[in-house]
Amino acid sequence: MDVKAAPNGVATIEDRILRITGYYGYYPGYSSQKSTSRSSVTRCKPGANCPSSHSGISRQLSPLSVTEDSSAPILELQSRGSSGVCGHRVERQNRSADDGTQTHSENSSQENRLKARCLSCTSVVLKAIWGLLIILSVSSSWVGTTQIVKITYKNFYCPFFMTWFSTNWNIMFFPVYYSGHLATAQEKQSPMKKFRECSRIFGEDGLTLKLFLKRTAPFSILWTLTNYLYLLALKKLTATDVSALFCCNKAFVFLLSWIVLKDRFMGVRIVAAIMAITGIVMMAYADNFHADSIIGVAFAVGSASTSALYKVLFKMFLGSANFGEAAHFVSTLGFFNLIFISFTPVILYFTKVEHWSSFAALPWGCLCGMAGLWLAFNILVNVGVVLTYPILISIGTVLSVPGNAAVDLLKQEVIFNVVRLAATIIICIGFLLMLLPEEWDEITLRFINSLKEKKSEEHVEDVIDAGVHLRGRSRANGTVSIPLA
Repeated sequence: MDVKAAPNGVATIEDRILRITGYYGYYPGYSSQKSTSRSSVTRCKPGANCPSSHSGISRQLSPLSVTEDSSAPILELQSRGSSGVCGHRVERQNRSADDGTQTHSENSSQENRLKARCLSCTSVVLKAIWGLLIILSVSSSWVGTTQIVKITYKNFYCPFFMTWFSTNWNIMFFPVYYSGHLATAQEKQSPMKKFRECSRIFGEDGLTLKLFLKRTAPFSILWTLTNYLYLLALKKLTATDVSALFCCNKAFVFLLSWIVLKDRFMGVRIVAAIMAITGIVMMAYADNFHADSIIGVAFAVGSASTSALYKVLFKMFLGSANFGEAAHFVSTLGFFNLIFISFTPVILYFTKVEHWSSFAALPWGCLCGMAGLWLAFNILVNVGVVLTYPILISIGTVLSVPGNAAVDLLKQEVIFNVVRLAATIIICIGFLLMLLPEEWDEITLRFINSLKEKKSEEHVEDVIDAGVHLRGRSRANGTVSIPLA
C-alpha cells in the first residue's frame, strides 16, 4: 500500500503529532516508513529470499521525491522548533543552576549564623560558669582571711607586722601571672620581655627609679593603711560587722569619683551612699555607742575610705590596667613594702609596741594562711575581670558578709539584734545599688517595652489561631462564618 502525502507534506495524523511535538529526527512520512520497515521485517522469514532493504526503502521513498519541494519549508520549521526546544531546556538548566547556587549560599549563611549564635551562647555560658566559680572563690578567700585573723588574735596581736608580712607576699603576683602565661599563651615570651611589656602602666619609658618612687610610694602607703585599719577593726568588732562596714567603700568610690573625677551624677547611687552612711550609724548604735564599738566602726570606715581613695587615684594617674599590668603593679608594691617599710615593724618591735618573745613562737601557720588567702583574693579579683563580668567580683565581695555571719553564728561569737541585722542589710542593699550601670533606667525601659511587645504579639497570634479554629469548625458543619467589620 503506497503512502500518499498530503499537500503540506504530512502523511498521517502521527506525522502531524510528531511535527507539533518537535520529535528529533522527524521528517514527513516518518510513520509510514516506520510501519513499512516493520512490515518488511515481519514478513521476512528465516531462510527465505528477502528483498534488500535498500530497494524497499527506495520504493517507499519514491513518493517523497515528488513532494520534496513542498516539504522543505516544513523541515526548516522543524529544525527551528527543535533548536528552540533545546534553547528552552538550556535556559531552564541555567535557571535551576542559579537557583541551586542561591539556595546553597542561603543555606551556608544560615549555617554561619547558627554557628555564630552557638559560639555566642557558649561564651555566655562559659562566662557565667567562670563567674559562679569566681564569686565562690572571692567570697571564700575573703571570709577565710577574716576568720584566720580572728583566730590569730587569740595568741598573737601584732596587726602592723601581720600587714607588712602579708603585703610582702604580693611580690609573687607577677611570677604567678607569668606561669599562667607560659601555660596558656601560644607565643611564649621571656620573663624580662614580659616584665618590660607590663611595665608600660608607668608610662612609655617603663619603670624607672623616679617613677618607682613617685608612683609606688602613695599607693603602697594607702595599701598598708587599708589593711592595717581593717585588722585593727577586727580586734574591736566581729568579722560580720567589719566585712559589712568595709562594703561601704563602693559608696565612697562614687562620691570621690563624682567630686574628683567629675563622673556622671546618678540619683540611685546617692541613695546608695545615704543608705551606707545610715548603716554605719546603726552599726555604731547596735551596741549603744559603746567605746570599743565606736572605735571599731571608725577603723572599719577608715579602711573603706582609704580603699576608695586608692581606687580613685589609681584611675586618675594610671587609668585602666589589664591583668599583666595589674600583676606587675601589685608585685612592685610588694617590693616597695619590703624595701622601704620594713623599718616600721623593727621600730615597733624595739619600742615593744608590737613585741614577741622569739621568732619560733610566732604562729607561722596562721600568718602564712592569712597571707596566702589575701594574695589569692587579690589574684582572683584581677583574674575575674578577664574571665567573667566585673560586676560578679563585687557580688563575691558582698557575699562575704553572710559568709562571715554564718561562721560567727557557728562559733557563737555574735548575737544578732534587730538593729545590727537591719544595719547589715541596709549596707548590703546600698552596695548592690552601686552596681547598677549608668544606663540602668534606659535598659529597664527597653526591657519593659520588649515585654509589652511580646505580649501583644502573643495576643495577636492567639486571636489568629482562634479565628482559624472557628473557620475550620464552621466548614466542617457546612456553614461559612463571615466576620463582622
